[in-house]
Amino acid sequence: MTHPAFYPIGTPGQAWGPAEVAAWRAQLVRQRSYADDVLTVFERLRARFEVLPYGEVLYGSDVYPLFALQSLEWQAGLPGVLVTGGVHGYETSGVHGALDFLDQHAEVYAGRVNLLVAPCVSPWGYERIHRWNFDAIDPNRSFKEPSAAQESAALMRLVAPLLGQFAVHIDLHETTDTDASEFSPAKAARDGVPYTPVHIPDGFYLVDDTENPQPEFQQAIIAAVERVTHIAPSDAQGGLIGSPQFDRGVIRYPLKSLGLCASITGARYTTTTEVYPDSPRATPEQCNAAQAAAVCAAIDFVLAQR
Repeated sequence: MTHPAFYPIGTPGQAWGPAEVAAWRAQLVRQRSYADDVLTVFERLRARFEVLPYGEVLYGSDVYPLFALQSLEWQAGLPGVLVTGGVHGYETSGVHGALDFLDQHAEVYAGRVNLLVAPCVSPWGYERIHRWNFDAIDPNRSFKEPSAAQESAALMRLVAPLLGQFAVHIDLHETTDTDASEFSPAKAARDGVPYTPVHIPDGFYLVDDTENPQPEFQQAIIAAVERVTHIAPSDAQGGLIGSPQFDRGVIRYPLKSLGLCASITGARYTTTTEVYPDSPRATPEQCNAAQAAAVCAAIDFVLAQR
């Protein structure tokens, strides 16, 4: 893959201002419909889950209502499970894997856990197949107070009354070839720093929490997902995407200090999935199924600890 030395917007070495953000935004077009792809599925699921409006994202004339789905009966004493998808709107299987979990698997856990699922946290990015929001801000670096991203702030408000009730939070993501060809160069240009090429792993991997590592939990998810799709092999340095590998298919980030979504509940068991949809060894259906399998494995692990 060819890695560009510069991005066509901005001046090398200078961070973007409003004019550069406007130029970046002007090149984006709506490529798919949040209403058609996501909201219609919510309507199909309404009989089985409580559909919770938790705000809206406002960008000019564009208004995106935000919804989560919750267990019909939230029972005191049951472990809470938060599932988030589409924090990066372009990561398709995060959205549709969460919806597939609700449609095909969640019934098994009724009366055993309290489910809260936000399948598409960033609808503006979903429609434009982009990592950032309207303001060229990465929502998955914005889960901190005060948040610079409307999407992140809304999700934190949704979760706040339930803090202390979650046993697990699984945040569904993808790593794609465009991380190297588009988003990393764009980020370097936006921030006015040199671009460093990244190596994209071919396969599924997980991001554990440096401050609260849970290796057995992570490996239970790896084992379940491996029945659906392949696990990313180590790179030449023995790591993954520039980070040390602590177990097979597992790296660690300091979730809270980076403002990552998986930090917002303070749950004991947290993870961020990373599916690789551009692999010749994986189909979109496999990617969705891998995300759903990861959610099931996370819940099964927590239930086995009780």
